[in-house]
Amino acid sequence: MQGLVTKSTGSWYQVRSGDQTIDCRIKGKFRTKGITTTNPLAVGDVVDFEMEPEQGTGVVTNLIQRKNYIIRKSINLSKQAQIIAANLDLALLVVTLASPRTSLGFIDRFLVTAEAYDIPACLIFNKLDLFSDEGLEILADYQSIYENIGYPCYSVSALEGTNIDKVQNLLKDKVTLFSGHSGVGKSSLINRLLPDLDLRTHMISDWSDKGMHTTTFAEMFELPQGGYIIDTPGIRELGVIDIEKQELSHFFPEMRERLNQCRFNNCRHINEPGCAILEAIEEGKIAPSRYDSYLSIYNGNDTRA
Repeated sequence: MQGLVTKSTGSWYQVRSGDQTIDCRIKGKFRTKGITTTNPLAVGDVVDFEMEPEQGTGVVTNLIQRKNYIIRKSINLSKQAQIIAANLDLALLVVTLASPRTSLGFIDRFLVTAEAYDIPACLIFNKLDLFSDEGLEILADYQSIYENIGYPCYSVSALEGTNIDKVQNLLKDKVTLFSGHSGVGKSSLINRLLPDLDLRTHMISDWSDKGMHTTTFAEMFELPQGGYIIDTPGIRELGVIDIEKQELSHFFPEMRERLNQCRFNNCRHINEPGCAILEAIEEGKIAPSRYDSYLSIYNGNDTRA
């Protein structure tokens, strides 16, 4: 039998096959080829499984090749990685400018990770109802940084329902990862999109406050307009993984388009003469905050919230 992993709780996985949902486990030492992770399976995976005789549960026997996945460092096990979700059409980061504040560095690390795993990404700025006039100006500045380099940005209020229709249109017929810090309103946003899931999304929100960084507790929900969303626990920190220093600039779109203009092929974009990236920064064509994030990741200081 074949099915879709819709929920992961560490040792057990919910697998949907047709109109059935079966609790499945992994038998023995099931490992994903070429990837060392704390979780061999993730929500969004397609798997083969067998039913266990007279128990109503299943055993996963095979993982179908993923089209993509998104991964991050396990904070408590720095040499290992955690697959957040698999087979995605879109990675959506819910951010807030206050209560709590999402830093530009955190946003950039998320976008770099999405770029590295070939997943389109967009930003949802929540809590629009809390913004003062000054806050709206800062929001506009933030959005312009990312819209100018090709990332769609949406401003919403999950509390008041502002612009939720735009998010619904964005998600139609896609498998979308929802991510962000705890407290940014991710669960409230999901409640707006799927009102019948109120209790369950609150449970997920509660999980996110318990520091579960080495185990994935994620769940997939079907959208009435077509498509799925994958909700994940709130992320406190995000470590970039599997990116070589010399490749890092390829995952900043505004740098990538200028790489062939540097004088040296092995330019690090730090202090080399004839560097097109440094010239673009001086000319105001690359945001200083984006370059700061590049240097932070390049130098290994990549897990600050």
